[in-house]
Amino acid sequence: MSRRLPPLNAVRAFEAAARHLSFTRAAEELHVTQAAISHQIKALEERLGLRLFDRRHRALALTPAGQRYLPGVRAAFERLAQATDQLVGAEARGPVTVSMISSFATKWLLPRLSRFRTAHPEIEVRITTSTQLVDFNRDDVDMAIRYGLGRWPGTEAVRLVSEDIFPVCAPALLKGKPPLRKPEDLAHHTLLHIAGFPEDWQVWLTAAGLTGIDPARGPQFDMTLLALDAAANGLGVALGRTPLVAHDLASKRLVKPFELEVPLESAYYVVTPAKRTLTPKVVAFRDWLLQEAGASVTMAA
Repeated sequence: MSRRLPPLNAVRAFEAAARHLSFTRAAEELHVTQAAISHQIKALEERLGLRLFDRRHRALALTPAGQRYLPGVRAAFERLAQATDQLVGAEARGPVTVSMISSFATKWLLPRLSRFRTAHPEIEVRITTSTQLVDFNRDDVDMAIRYGLGRWPGTEAVRLVSEDIFPVCAPALLKGKPPLRKPEDLAHHTLLHIAGFPEDWQVWLTAAGLTGIDPARGPQFDMTLLALDAAANGLGVALGRTPLVAHDLASKRLVKPFELEVPLESAYYVVTPAKRTLTPKVVAFRDWLLQEAGASVTMAA
């Protein structure tokens, strides 16, 4: 059986006016006009079929019905406020859950994450890895980092990191037999491929003006991390993607034999649900991500 509840705004107007015994002070508290308070209370009285206030000259008093109604209304608002505080408090204490692909988590985020913990020791970050798009209405995820053009229905996407592609290899290959000194030398080396990006070698070879090299030859890996590990172990030359190889280049695990970098249209985006108020912890992590991306761009320039 459904409950016939009066409009919440009208009940709020009654509670404030009863507490202050003043329509004017109730209007100031609720940031509405005195006429709006008077109208809402009149509508509530008509809905209940009872008079709640005695409107006297320059004075306001509760009727016996209003006196009986006030304690229950006040208790209901207190319970509502308590439930809201408990909910918000639980959200504030819980972790920020972020979904992303494993290669981005391993190569870009993890080397930086200690800086977030230093800046925000009160916020726990939980990372889940997946190649699937997040359904914010179903999945227990606060935000995601996704690769693409930044257009996903029902979300707000902020560009985080752009990508260029360029060959990377183990340092030993530069002076190997045969050596890898100029782009034409790729004809004598194994090309390593990532299954999700089958056109990358063709794109880079075309930009380099190279012909006569089969862009499809060489082993294929279903994960970027495997292809980069294979390159680091001297098994061939992989195409690095800017945010995923920066740490390996800095540590000299991989080297960049040529200067040519080819920019891609797709990029990594911070994705959050549209039309949803973000909690302070989610805003803090999102802003930190964008700050880190800006710092990495500055350092690379």
